[in-house]
Amino acid sequence: MGTAPKHLLDPVDLASEVLSGLIMALAFTGSFSVATFGSAGVRPLLIGALGCNLAWGIMDGVIYLMDCLADKGRGLIAMRSVRSAASVEEGQQAVADALPASVAAILQPQELEVLRARLLRLPEPPPIPRLDKRDVLGAVLVCLIVVCCTFPVVIPFLFMHDGTRAVRVSHGIVIVMMFFTGYAQGHNLQHRPWAMGLAMVLLGSVLAGLTIALGG
Repeated sequence: MGTAPKHLLDPVDLASEVLSGLIMALAFTGSFSVATFGSAGVRPLLIGALGCNLAWGIMDGVIYLMDCLADKGRGLIAMRSVRSAASVEEGQQAVADALPASVAAILQPQELEVLRARLLRLPEPPPIPRLDKRDVLGAVLVCLIVVCCTFPVVIPFLFMHDGTRAVRVSHGIVIVMMFFTGYAQGHNLQHRPWAMGLAMVLLGSVLAGLTIALGG
């Protein structure tokens, strides 16, 4: 029940995917041995970082498709509950159950009846939930976002010969990007953007510190 969103990914999902990609890139570059960097060059790191985030992006894309199926399945269940209701009141309750609680709480029975009647006039829903082109495009976008987060993180390794310094600068880039992404996420969630940004900085700093302490 409900219309498809205007965008493939809403701002909250978009920021979450960026954070996911940054954390994975940070984890990989932090675990890359500086000694190996000096002896083998930057190519193994680039290939490894891209491969790591590509695998993570594919997994996130698959999870996105599973979420799409789950949402469509819930919609089918709600629609069938409305259609199979034994009484008008039961049908109205099925409509209310399918709506967010804050919305359902302010609707009067007459308004629920208008929605129920409109739903009954819709064509028969499909027997099972199915993915469509929009869902697949969303999954591809999720994968691309995670992979693209790798590129700013590996830039220092392209231009700096000191492996230790390159790792530190790379971590700094991730932390800055995590702050702005966290800030945007806080703005999207109406939950103190600066606090969310600083929380992401703390998370990035902790992860960077752990990888440095473990030899990264």
